[in-house]
Amino acid sequence: MANTRIVTIARFTLLEAVRTRLPWLFIILLGLVLGTAYFIQQLAITESARMQIAFSAAATRFAAVFVLSLHILTSMVREFNDKGLELTLSFDLPRSHFILGRLLGFTLVALLVALIALLPQLLLAPLTAALQWGLSLVLELSIMTALSLFCIVTFKQLTPAASFVFGFYLLARALTAIRIMSDTPLVGAGTLSHQIISLLIDMLSLVLPALDQYAHTDWLIGQAASWSGIGANALQAAIYIALLGAAAAFDFYRRNL
Repeated sequence: MANTRIVTIARFTLLEAVRTRLPWLFIILLGLVLGTAYFIQQLAITESARMQIAFSAAATRFAAVFVLSLHILTSMVREFNDKGLELTLSFDLPRSHFILGRLLGFTLVALLVALIALLPQLLLAPLTAALQWGLSLVLELSIMTALSLFCIVTFKQLTPAASFVFGFYLLARALTAIRIMSDTPLVGAGTLSHQIISLLIDMLSLVLPALDQYAHTDWLIGQAASWSGIGANALQAAIYIALLGAAAAFDFYRRNL
C-alpha cells in the first residue's frame, strides 16, 4: 500500500513535468546551446570540433541543472500556495511517503532531462564517452534534485531556496580549484588568516559533494573516464540523496500546515 502511494505521487510528478512542457522548454534551450556551439566551431581556427563538443557539453550540463532545479522549486511552491499539499495529506498520507514520492518523481524528471541532454553528445562524441558522460549527468542531476526538494521544504520561498541551490552548485563545482589555490597561495602563506581559510575550505570539501568529478567535458574530447570512478560517483550520489531526502522529510514533519 505504501509503495503504491509513493509510485502514484511519483507518476503525477512526472506527468506534471510533461504537461507543463518542461521537456520542450529544455529542448528549445538545448537548441540554442547547440547553435552557439556551432557558431564557436566556425570561429575556431584549430581544434574546432573539440571546442564545439566542450562548449556544448558544459553549457548543456549547466542548462540541465538550471531548468531542473527551477522546475522543482516552482512546482513545490505552486503546490504550497494552491493548498494542494493540504488536500493530498488529508487522505491519510504519511508525510514521509509524500517526500519519497516527490523525490522519486523528480528523479525520473531528472532522468528524462539527462536523456535529452545526452542525444546531441551521441552525435558529437564517441559512443562510450557519451554514455559515461550521460550516466554521470544523471547522478549529478539526482543530487541537485534532492537538494532542491530539501531547500524548498526548508525555506518555503522561491528566492532564498533558488539562491541556496545555485550557490551550492557553483561552490561544489569550484571547490576543488579553490582548494588547490588555497594550498599554494602566491602571497600570505603561513599566516593566521591563510590557515583559517584553508581549514574552512577543507571542512567544506568534507561536506559538499565533489560535483566537479561528475560529467567531465574531458571525457568527450579524448580523456576516457574509468568505470570505477563513475561507480564512486554513484556511491557518493546515493549517500547525498539519502541524507538530503531524510533531512527534507525531517523538516517537513516539523512544519505546521
